[in-house]
Amino acid sequence: MRISARADYAVRAVLELAVRGGDGPVKAEAVAAAQGIPHKFLEGILGDLRRGGIVDSRRGGGGGYRLAREADGITVADVIRAVDGPIVSVRGERPTGLAYTGSAEPLLPLWVALRANVRRILEGVTIADIASGDLPEPVRRLAAEPAAWENP
Repeated sequence: MRISARADYAVRAVLELAVRGGDGPVKAEAVAAAQGIPHKFLEGILGDLRRGGIVDSRRGGGGGYRLAREADGITVADVIRAVDGPIVSVRGERPTGLAYTGSAEPLLPLWVALRANVRRILEGVTIADIASGDLPEPVRRLAAEPAAWENP
């Protein structure tokens, strides 16, 4: 599985909005500078996040972006889906839309299980979890495994 730059930047931008939430709308330039995200690229991402119901925007001098709902109601999966579409795809298709025959038949349940596992993690972590630095126990446990940090 690959997390795109677009998805990484989107999660970081939403996180930045969450930690600045009490300060009112935040300008895209401030988010870009705080997170080291190219401003023009971020503008497109924020548009996708707005259309996905993750952020709201306000125009004008006091305008900017803010979360459309509480950070504890936004999962990492929500953010990724808003900017990249389905979380796990095979050749651009959802695993449940595939069909294999013969010796490749066992691939379908493998791809579906992979999707279920990835969804379990990404749907189980909210922006509030990340903002507080208190990731859910299953995530902490997986990240604590030494093999998780190795690249075979």
